Amino acid sequence: MLRGIRTVMVFVDDPEVAARWWGDIFGSEVKLDINGTAVYAWLDLDGLEFGFHQASPKANPHGGSTVPYWNVEDLDTERKRLLDAGCIHHRGPLDVEPGRRICQLVDPFGTIFGLDGP
Repeated sequence: MLRGIRTVMVFVDDPEVAARWWGDIFGSEVKLDINGTAVYAWLDLDGLEFGFHQASPKANPHGGSTVPYWNVEDLDTERKRLLDAGCIHHRGPLDVEPGRRICQLVDPFGTIFGLDGP
């Protein structure tokens, strides 16, 4: 039986650098698993593992169709904070239902993610 999302993994050129940037955004410690030259870096966000793996054109291409959406208390405030931190605009904000809006941004490492909130 499926229970819920445990890990969101994105593929980037430099997993440790991306994880440290997101660690600053969330105020979260970065954890590292280094095996030779391979690095897997992740954050534990209240039981959700937000992981960063080395991109590979054949096995794990950069980008893709999965877009994690982070729940936020104030979309405009959080969007501005992330744009000021180096993200760029991708889509939205869009009104999806009364009192709920979404938007997509691109982090400095090319990963598309969304914000969901009022």
